[in-house]
Amino acid sequence: MVEIRGGRRSTPKNDEPPKSMRERFDEIRTAAANIPRAFRLVWGADRNGTIMMALMTVISSLLPAAQAWVGALIVDAVVDAVTAQTPAIEGLRTALPLLVAEFGLLLIGAAIGQWRRLYEHVLNSQMGHYINTQIIRKALTLDLHYFEDPAFYDKLQNARREADFRALSIINGSFMVVQNLLTLLSFAALLLAFSPLITLILFGATIPAFIAQGRFSSLYFRMLTWRAPEFRRMQYLEHVLTVDSSVKEVKLFGLGEPLLKRYSATFWSFFKEDVALARRRSLISLLLGLLASASYYGAYAWIVFVTIAGSITIGGMTLYLTLFRNSQGTFQGLFDNIARLYENGLFMDNLFGFLAIEPQIARQAVAVPMPQQLRHGLEFRNVSFRYPGREDWALREVNLTIAPGEKLALVGPNGAGKTTLIKLLTRLYDPTEGQILLDGVDLRDYDPDQLRSRIGVIFQDFVRYQLSARENIGFGQIDRLEDTTRIDDAAERGGADEVVAELPGGMETMLGRWFNEGHELSGGQWQKVALSRAFMRDGEVLVLDEPTAALDAEREYEIFQRFRALTEGKIAVLISHRFSTVRMADRIAVFEGGRITEIGSHRELLAHGGTYARLFEMQAEGYR
Repeated sequence: MVEIRGGRRSTPKNDEPPKSMRERFDEIRTAAANIPRAFRLVWGADRNGTIMMALMTVISSLLPAAQAWVGALIVDAVVDAVTAQTPAIEGLRTALPLLVAEFGLLLIGAAIGQWRRLYEHVLNSQMGHYINTQIIRKALTLDLHYFEDPAFYDKLQNARREADFRALSIINGSFMVVQNLLTLLSFAALLLAFSPLITLILFGATIPAFIAQGRFSSLYFRMLTWRAPEFRRMQYLEHVLTVDSSVKEVKLFGLGEPLLKRYSATFWSFFKEDVALARRRSLISLLLGLLASASYYGAYAWIVFVTIAGSITIGGMTLYLTLFRNSQGTFQGLFDNIARLYENGLFMDNLFGFLAIEPQIARQAVAVPMPQQLRHGLEFRNVSFRYPGREDWALREVNLTIAPGEKLALVGPNGAGKTTLIKLLTRLYDPTEGQILLDGVDLRDYDPDQLRSRIGVIFQDFVRYQLSARENIGFGQIDRLEDTTRIDDAAERGGADEVVAELPGGMETMLGRWFNEGHELSGGQWQKVALSRAFMRDGEVLVLDEPTAALDAEREYEIFQRFRALTEGKIAVLISHRFSTVRMADRIAVFEGGRITEIGSHRELLAHGGTYARLFEMQAEGYR
């Protein structure tokens, strides 16, 4: 399993030193363990299809021996008729039931082949959806820190790449292994009676190819797994070069060809390594294939010799030649399918490794019910926090109380810890040290989903959903998406009502340019929609992180003149660099270096003459 965090990733080399026996055993054991798990995935996607595939496998496994036996009987019937000089009609009448039987076996094989292709198509479609759903559902349960870790995206890339194809290949491969084994058992009953030595030579000649295929499967898996960062970089460059959000800068700065060259360079780097591995695989497979062919023709010569010597009939010779040819092909197919199972099992470990990731935000088995109305408010008690994998503290010994209905503004330079405080408040992270209390209860004792349902938040990097205006606003309270009155009220509070009034389809207008009939908004209009989305939630806490950065001065002034009315009875936490906005708050907390260095009202902080006063005067000077 690929670890989310670990040592430095080494660059794959085709000429890397061989693995130890223990490492190979562990790798084989991992691949084998993933086979039943893949079956459970396919079973979960389509039970009926899986059962039908199993039934067709059993029937298909018995067809080759039956066809070879019937074919031998037909040859012997013809030889007997010729030797006895039986009239043609009589000879045909004797052989006709056998011909009908062979035709029936042929029809059964053709029908099963078509049905198998049909069920493979159905299973493939369902598997793709089922596995993607599993991956997305797992991602929804994970904490924010995973999404801020590049190694997580490598693991996600490896999990998503070919996962549905690999799972279906495991099912097909497993069924083919069973089919090959059953077919070989039916062949073995006939071949061993003829010559155990010939049987051993035919089957043994395919073993070296099997070992080589396993070796190359392991190399291919490791190469693709280690290449995950390069693949993600290619996807990112492709995204930058083809989406509306970046096309303006790409054109204006002439970034198109330079970034395309980077994209191509990454591709060709992987391509050369892939081709080199494929060439080695093909050459060795060719040489080992010649060995298998030589053993077959040796057995061919022997069967011709014993037939001429009169030890077996012409029909017997036909039967054994068919068995020689088919058994070696089946035995080689068995090893090929096992090698593919091994390769696919390794790739599936990426998926199962991703699905095994557990969230770090703890959930109590019995959560404390959320209070219906806040009586004591919020308290940050000696809260310190540092991001996973970092040594520096994002917050250090923060002590802060926010009373019910109080409006608190957070100011300070970028990176001072303001947004981090909000992430802790919403339990996107838990404090490294200290406690955050809501009405005297540690946030960790509440259910995270219930806690977040009572907090309305708009971050400065809010999402611009390429969906209707109604959905863009209504997503603030998803269970009230059909409540037209609630949506209209939220739009009025956040200022999106004016935006919607100008749209050709009103609330049903598609926003953005990704889909047909989409209507693009300006930055300020998008921010009004996002602000309305925050007001959609009827919670006790409202958090606004740079809520008016893209609004014009008139609209910002209008919203914050109504700020107290809009947040009546709620705790409101406001992050802003505009002092004309924050001065309306009851108290203002100044963050510097992850600590609160000043706190008080606008007048108190100006009178204090500290950092806030200095920054306020600097900003005010720009308007004089």
